[in-house]
Amino acid sequence: MPAAAPAAAAGRAPAAAAATAPATAPATAPATARAPGGDPAVDLAVVGAGPAGLAAAVTAAGLGLRVILLDAGDRPGGQFYRHPAPGLGAARPEALHHGWDAFATREAALRAHESAGRITYLPRHHVWTVVPGGEPGAGPWPAAPATEWILHAVAGHAPEERAVRVTARAVLLATGAYERQLPFPGWTLPGVVGAGGAQAMLKSGLVLPGERVVVAGSGPLLLAVAGSLAAAGAAVPAVVEAASYTAYAGRLPVLLRNPGKLAEAAVHGGALARHHVRLLTRHAVTEAHGTDRVEAVTVARLDRDWRPLPGTARRIPCDALAVGHGLVPQLELATGLGCATRRSSDGTVALVLDAEQRTSVPGLWSAGETGGIGGAQLALIEGELAAHSIAGAVHGAPGHAPRGRRVPRLTRDRARLRAFADAMAASHRPGEGWTGWLRDDAVVCRCEEVPAGRIREAADDLGARDARTVKLLTRAGMGWCQGRMCGPAVSALAGEEPAADRRPLSCPVPLRHLAELPTGDR
Repeated sequence: MPAAAPAAAAGRAPAAAAATAPATAPATAPATARAPGGDPAVDLAVVGAGPAGLAAAVTAAGLGLRVILLDAGDRPGGQFYRHPAPGLGAARPEALHHGWDAFATREAALRAHESAGRITYLPRHHVWTVVPGGEPGAGPWPAAPATEWILHAVAGHAPEERAVRVTARAVLLATGAYERQLPFPGWTLPGVVGAGGAQAMLKSGLVLPGERVVVAGSGPLLLAVAGSLAAAGAAVPAVVEAASYTAYAGRLPVLLRNPGKLAEAAVHGGALARHHVRLLTRHAVTEAHGTDRVEAVTVARLDRDWRPLPGTARRIPCDALAVGHGLVPQLELATGLGCATRRSSDGTVALVLDAEQRTSVPGLWSAGETGGIGGAQLALIEGELAAHSIAGAVHGAPGHAPRGRRVPRLTRDRARLRAFADAMAASHRPGEGWTGWLRDDAVVCRCEEVPAGRIREAADDLGARDARTVKLLTRAGMGWCQGRMCGPAVSALAGEEPAADRRPLSCPVPLRHLAELPTGDR
C-alpha cells in the first residue's frame, strides 16, 4: 500500500456488516528452543501466514512435521484474506471475499494443529533475517549449507517489541507481495491510495477511501476493487485500465484451460455493469488535481507503449483515487540468502523455483507470490506442494511423505494456473512510454521528496546508468520504504530493468536487538 495520507472514511460497507471472532492472543516465543540431543525444536519454519504459508503449515503438520508459523499480521490470512477488526462487530467477513471456504478450512486446521502442539503460531512476528547455522554439509538434503536455519524476528509493537530467535531444519518463505506504483503528478495528494490499499481499508476497516472513487492502473485487481467499492456504496465513475484486454486474444488455449478464471472475470464484469461503472481500456490517470485532497483526475488515452496521446485528456471529478499497476514479489529475505531470481512476464523479479518449490539454496523453499504473481488459488496449491517436498526431505527420502494421487493433481493444477498467471502478467506489463506522463517536477521518491527532474539529470547529465547510482546521487530510495514504492520508477528513468536488492535486514530493527545477538549470528 502506498504511503499516502489517510483518506476520509465514508462509512461502513453494507455487504460486510457483521463480525469476526476475537483476535487470537499473540503467542510468546521462547528463546531458541531445542529438542533433546541439541536438534532444532521444529522441523519447519514458515514465514508468512497468507494463503501459501497457511496451506504449507497445515499440510506439513498433517504429514508429521513440527512446524512454527511466523507472521507479521495479527491474524492468519495475509493481505488477501483480511479480517475486519474485532471491535467493528462484523459477523460475515466472507461477504468481502471469494474463495473464503478455502481459507476457513485451513484456519480451522491451523487451530486444531495448534491445540495438538504440532504447530506453534506466532502472530505479530516480523522476521528480519534468516541465517544458516549448525555444521556445514550435514543437513538432510544434498549440498546443504547447514543442519539448521536461524530466524530472527521482531515481535510485538514499539515500545514493547522484543527480539525472538527460532531454529528450524527447513524454512519456507511465503512473504507475499506489495503493490507496484507508477508515479504521476499529484499522486502524493491525500485521497490517492493504492488499489489494494482501498480494498484493505474495506476488508479490515469497513470504510471507503471516499464517496466518489476512480479506480485506475493495470491488472485484474482493478475489477475486483471497483466491484467491491461499488457494492459497498461508493460511486465509481470509471475503471481506468492502461492495458487492453485484446492482449488476451492470442492466449485462447490458456484461457480455455481455466474456465473458473473466465467465470470470475464474468462476475466482475457483471458487477461493473450493475453499478454502471465505465471501463476505459488503454487509458491512464496522468495527473491528480486538488489542494487539501484529490478533487479530480486527468485521464488520457495511451498508445501501445503507454505514451499519452495528445488531445485525448479529460477530467473526471472524484474525491478519491485507488491506483495500482499489479504486484511486486517481496523477496528481501530470499535474496539476502543468495536465492537465484528470474524476470517475470510482467517485468518484476521473482525467485527461481524447481518443480518442488525449492529455491536455489538447499534447505530453503518458497511458495506463493515470491515465485511470480499468481493469486490466492495458486498460492494455496504451491504451499501444499512445498509441504510435501519438505516432509520428504526432512524424513530423509523424497518418497517418505504419503502422496497418493493428490500431488500429481496439484502439480497439474499449478501448471495450469501458472500459465494463466503468466498470460495475465504479460498482458498487463507496463509499456516503456509511461514515463511520458512524468513532468520534471513530479515527485518520484515520496520518502526523500526526489522529483523526476533530478533523477533524469542524474541519468542524462551525471552518467548514472542504474538505480543504485541514481540513489547515491539523488537519495531516491533511501527513505523509510527503502525503494519499495519508487524502485520501479527510478529504474525506468535510469534506463535499467528493476533488479532484486540484497538487504541484510528486511525491516527496521532496534539496535539493542542487534547488540544482543549471539556472536555466531552476527
